[in-house]
Amino acid sequence: MRKQLIKGNEAIVKSAILSGCRAFYGYPITPASEIAEAAAKYIPQTGGVFLQAESEVAAINMLYGAASAGVRCMTASSGPGMSLMQEGISYLAGAELPCVIADITRGGPGLGNIAAEQSDYHQVVKGGGHGNYRTIVLAPHSVQEMADLTALAFELADRYRNPVVVLADGFIGQMMEPVEFPQTAIEPRQPYWAVAGTAETRANLITSLHLDIDELEAHNRHLEQKYLCAEQLEVRAEEWQTEDADIVLVGYGMVARILKAVTAEARASGLKVGVLRPVTLYPFPKLNFQQLATSASAFIVVEMSNGQMLEDVRLAVNGARPVEFLSRVGGNVPSHAEVLRYVRAQALRYLPAMEPEEGRIVHV
Repeated sequence: MRKQLIKGNEAIVKSAILSGCRAFYGYPITPASEIAEAAAKYIPQTGGVFLQAESEVAAINMLYGAASAGVRCMTASSGPGMSLMQEGISYLAGAELPCVIADITRGGPGLGNIAAEQSDYHQVVKGGGHGNYRTIVLAPHSVQEMADLTALAFELADRYRNPVVVLADGFIGQMMEPVEFPQTAIEPRQPYWAVAGTAETRANLITSLHLDIDELEAHNRHLEQKYLCAEQLEVRAEEWQTEDADIVLVGYGMVARILKAVTAEARASGLKVGVLRPVTLYPFPKLNFQQLATSASAFIVVEMSNGQMLEDVRLAVNGARPVEFLSRVGGNVPSHAEVLRYVRAQALRYLPAMEPEEGRIVHV
């Protein structure tokens, strides 16, 4: 299929439709508004439903209803809107209802601003709602991945009967790149557990309410086993030039693109640098960090937040190697030059003095 030059936000919607999504409920918010706009344009053309809800609270509960009927459905928002959805996300997870939620992150806290940031990590990855639940979280770093990971999100949502979040900073949502979509679409099918208003599905019950304490404990253990299974089977990460890396740079989303450029320049000057990019933020790629900690001298985490993923990196490394941190917040993006200077400064701390290779002066 011919590639299309489109925004990341629009790529999400086209991929969702090809993945069988037939219902979108949402409320516009910058920098995610193009998702609702594209959904309003395209989903009705497939015979599906688009509805602009009166609020994010309403939208997430409409998602609960559509998912209960077995419809592949999604919503999209950003920081403040995601905060309003947290109770509904907990209900969806508790009732084991699959859906996809796109979070195109903006600056915070509070109203913050409409610039790109990565400060929703704690809220999304750790679960901002109540109870013992998790959401699977996918972090694209290109417009092509906005499409690819949205398709994966619907697959994982159905496989685990759980909400899946596509977490992208505002830059990835707003940028335009060529995207190639699959040539075949998935035909929506009603799952066996859905409530369809028919005699066959009358016995099905969708609820997150378990008043008996032993029954609720058993339900929590069941959910826990699903998450443990996901941690075994669904971890995804990209390693880039890490085979011989002395310093491993860690970042996701827009930051990972910067880190790859920094790595290329650092290696040109003789520094063995690589990039580890978590693609699944939950389940987190702990094993990748543990394996690299056996050979690398140090890790450098770069985030557009005050260090929210940093905590997971340090837990994964578990003290085996030092983990340093560079951040920008408020919508500022760490520049190529800024990151490169920081990498060179950390190289002076952690790497032994390097001898010039073949007469070439190695600049740290």
